Amino acid sequence: MKNSISDRSFYIESSDDEDFDKEIDDGNESESSGSSVDNRNINQPSSYNAAAWPQSYRQSIDMLGSLHSPSIGLLGTPSLARFGSSFLSSSLTRRFTPEAFSSSISKPLLPTVIDEQQKYAPYSPLGPQLPSRRSSISVRRDDKDKPVVDSHGLPISRHCSFGQAVVNGINVLCGVGILSTPYAMQQGGWLGLSILLIFAVLSFYTGILLRACLDSKPGLETYPDIGQAAFGAIGRVAISIILYVELYASCIEYVILESDNLSTLFPRAHISFGGFELSAHLLFAIATALAVLPTVWLRDLSILSYISAGGVIASIVVVICLFWVGLVDDVGFHGTVTPLKLSTLPVALGLYGFCYSGHAVFPNIYSSMGKQSQFPAVLLTCFGICTLMYAGVAIMGYLMFGESTLSQYTLNLPQDLVASKIAVWTTVVNPFTKYALTISPVAMSLEEFIPPNHPKTHIYSILIRTALVISTLLVGLSIPFFGLMMSLIGSLLTMLVTLILPCACYLSILRGKVTFLQITLCCIVIAVGVIASAFGSYSSLKKIIEKLSA
Repeated sequence: MKNSISDRSFYIESSDDEDFDKEIDDGNESESSGSSVDNRNINQPSSYNAAAWPQSYRQSIDMLGSLHSPSIGLLGTPSLARFGSSFLSSSLTRRFTPEAFSSSISKPLLPTVIDEQQKYAPYSPLGPQLPSRRSSISVRRDDKDKPVVDSHGLPISRHCSFGQAVVNGINVLCGVGILSTPYAMQQGGWLGLSILLIFAVLSFYTGILLRACLDSKPGLETYPDIGQAAFGAIGRVAISIILYVELYASCIEYVILESDNLSTLFPRAHISFGGFELSAHLLFAIATALAVLPTVWLRDLSILSYISAGGVIASIVVVICLFWVGLVDDVGFHGTVTPLKLSTLPVALGLYGFCYSGHAVFPNIYSSMGKQSQFPAVLLTCFGICTLMYAGVAIMGYLMFGESTLSQYTLNLPQDLVASKIAVWTTVVNPFTKYALTISPVAMSLEEFIPPNHPKTHIYSILIRTALVISTLLVGLSIPFFGLMMSLIGSLLTMLVTLILPCACYLSILRGKVTFLQITLCCIVIAVGVIASAFGSYSSLKKIIEKLSA
């Protein structure tokens, strides 16, 4: 049982090697002479992700990124096959035992054979130009149409289209950060908006670097896999912890967000008992935790992943409502124009950085694509659309509210307008569907430490998830500053995940195969990330301490 995972990870099991060689289909019949070499490569188990913590990362992040959600409308036809009996049978919390993982990965998540001539392709002066791994994939004919399933029997899509990948990418990038871009402009001034554009370019580049890392060696599919390839087991654990802390901090933001917006809708709500009174903020924060708690206990989050895929629609709705209030409802533009604010610019650094915290999911999106050569175009489309939305909202919100702009522009909207109510309620409903999906990867990683075959596994899982919800509530009540918390997350964590670590991993994995210009570019990106992280974190922490002391 000790070797049930490591001996069977990332290779195709075949009882007949000759049939396997005959059935290999790499899209080019002329390469059949090299099938024996490919066969040897396939049957070499990859050391990455083999019995290493966290084992649940791939499935949990796929769920969070809606990678297995159905296509809707123009993207395709909804598939309800995944809703079978597995929803009822695995809805309540189960932990991931090694046996469960080995059953789900006994066949490769993405069986690959890296062609020796294409393993390290030439690089362009500005960055890696590696061929898509899809072009070098060798799959058995009788396995190509079999869906790869996770430990709950839910299919993991390996044929994600360009449109689906774009929607998934936008859904990850364009979240609650869009509510704070006017506040970021208020903190940094007009010229501070250039930081948003700089981060967009750098984040796009580091996204391409992650692809290069994935293509460099067979068996790499997730961000922790990249960390392990670059820095060994320590790198895998360190990167995983950073990613999980970022997800955990996002759940804290959800609690603060719900409390702020619901208390705006119902400012007089309160409860008094025994001489103790719960204010609107405290009441709605507790209500939020109680509301999301049952969803966190569920293991099968199929329904929530379907609903959360509407995050793109929710973002578009709140943007339209802002423009409607400013242009149609004649609220007008009364904001002053401040070119640059050096004193509060570091706060804007973190807020703008938070807008591009999607790199944890990008490797999963790449691995799920049917045509992986389209990944750079997917990234370019996602970053282009999101940057236009961020910049448009920042400019519009700052022109409308000026120096009185709050950390969430929904709090500035006149409450008597229909568009304002739509924006606020859309903002309120969306986090309820995303909280469980966001905290689930953290919970699954902790559940891996429960001893195998423990008789009280189910109880421990519920306790872990309940404790996580309660802890996010307590932190949210202790530091109820949405904008400053977002700036701290963006400065301390997002800079690491988005700018610093991709470059560091790229230089480590492909050392000796990169040009001087590429090394220089990576060093520049790392320097920008370190400087922005240092100044942004210091400024955010200083302001949080000042507010707590006031």
